[in-house]
Amino acid sequence: MSTTAAPDLRATSRTTANGARSVGATSAQGSSWADRLRDPGLQAYLVLRIAFVAAPLLFGIDKFFNWMTYWPKYLWIGIPHLFSVSPQHFMYVVGGVEIAAGLLGIVLPRVAPYVVSAWLAGIVGNLVIKSIAVGGHTHVYWDIALRDFGLFLAALALARLAAAYGPEHFFGFWR
Repeated sequence: MSTTAAPDLRATSRTTANGARSVGATSAQGSSWADRLRDPGLQAYLVLRIAFVAAPLLFGIDKFFNWMTYWPKYLWIGIPHLFSVSPQHFMYVVGGVEIAAGLLGIVLPRVAPYVVSAWLAGIVGNLVIKSIAVGGHTHVYWDIALRDFGLFLAALALARLAAAYGPEHFFGFWR
């Protein structure tokens, strides 16, 4: 029984005759992992993918235990009141969604960064609303909102890198 393997494609960057850079897929079937890991784009993709799988899993789990911090303090009170639940119970749901986003990063690496981006945009929105509602310079979270906006941008960058370097799904392994 003979099987033929699909060609292993990865994005590469080339400089054209006029000096412009173009990105395209080339066959890397004969390349070893060590050779492929020299590609800075693949390195960036792997670093971001690992980070955006590990962080949502760890922070999601912590929403149930409040080891790192008391998470409900970051939540604008209007959100849990909208659903008629306590802030801690709302954070349990938040933790579940974050765990699901981390697992999605393993199973659907091209889709998960967009889900995480949307989730981070919601977190930034919550922190901005809470900071405006509190006012003044105490108990505001502008610094955390700015940090999470940076994470939002990093998740979008991961999404674009996943289009070039990521497998379509976990079961397809590497292209």
